[in-house]
Amino acid sequence: MTNLITLEEYKETSGITTTKEDARLELLITSVSQLVKTYCGRTFVDHYDDDKIETFNIDYDTTRVYLSEFPIQGVVTVEERSSYQQDYEYRTEEAFEYYIDTDTDSIIKTTGGSGFLNWCKGPGAVRVTYCGGFEETPEDLKLALYDLVTYYHKDEHKEMRVIAGSTIRNNASVSQANNITFPDHIKRVLDLYKSF
Repeated sequence: MTNLITLEEYKETSGITTTKEDARLELLITSVSQLVKTYCGRTFVDHYDDDKIETFNIDYDTTRVYLSEFPIQGVVTVEERSSYQQDYEYRTEEAFEYYIDTDTDSIIKTTGGSGFLNWCKGPGAVRVTYCGGFEETPEDLKLALYDLVTYYHKDEHKEMRVIAGSTIRNNASVSQANNITFPDHIKRVLDLYKSF
């Protein structure tokens, strides 16, 4: 798993010049990177040039499948089967059996390039091997990651702390009632990249 930010990037933006807490910060960066990948349902940079195989269970009529790693960098294979007891059959773009929609980061099943077809239904009905994501973590996402590392590094995730006789209250996020979640300014950025 590739971290979404580096220790050097975090220290530079935070103005940290010592190496005293490097081990803890490195652990937090790894944990926060995985947390963001899990929350957003995608890896962002892990499959930019490494193949990802994504399998779709389809239980309704649909002409498209949405890929979780976007933007799409390239599609290697598209396979389909009408039953999970059968082998996959390759679909080709050359025969106009599918269309890559880069606006919605989806694969549309087509018929000869002039119409739409529904994908077969069933468990593991469609399998796509492709590359997608970013070469580098987008700058606005990096900003949210820096803030999230600081959020955990300074224990801001704790609702109440006592420091030198003073009490600090951190309000929970208002986006989910009675649930401490990401701070709103971080969640807003993460939701821009979330795969729904």
